[in-house]
Amino acid sequence: MAEWSVRLGSGLARRLEEVLGLLRDAIVSNLTKTKCFLIDGYPRELEQGVRFENEIVPCTNVLYFDVSDGTMTSRLLERGKSSGRVDDNEATIKKRLATFHNQTEPVIAFYQRQGKVQQVSAEDGIDEVYVKVKKFMESKQW
Repeated sequence: MAEWSVRLGSGLARRLEEVLGLLRDAIVSNLTKTKCFLIDGYPRELEQGVRFENEIVPCTNVLYFDVSDGTMTSRLLERGKSSGRVDDNEATIKKRLATFHNQTEPVIAFYQRQGKVQQVSAEDGIDEVYVKVKKFMESKQW
């Protein structure tokens, strides 16, 4: 089971070298504390994944949360009601989803060709998705 994670947030402005450095430092400083690392939202582009594997460590698995654009839009609009985020509006969400499809889908295809992708349907509620992820994580010999 994953015992540690790195959250990169929306650091889109960070250069790739900086992000790789942050990941490397976090992984190295926690090697004795965990059996595996779950890196949320990374890589978002193919170059990030290739460089991560070449410069830090090969990826063993990729969790891909499969959710429709409609469900994602509904969730983000709901989040926007309480988050105070100005980018949780329909026009911006549409642009973010297009960016996701254009940049991240090639990453998923790259790892699928290597047999590393575990696709998780995320159309269900949080508790149901959690159970699926937990089952997958516990099935691994980290």
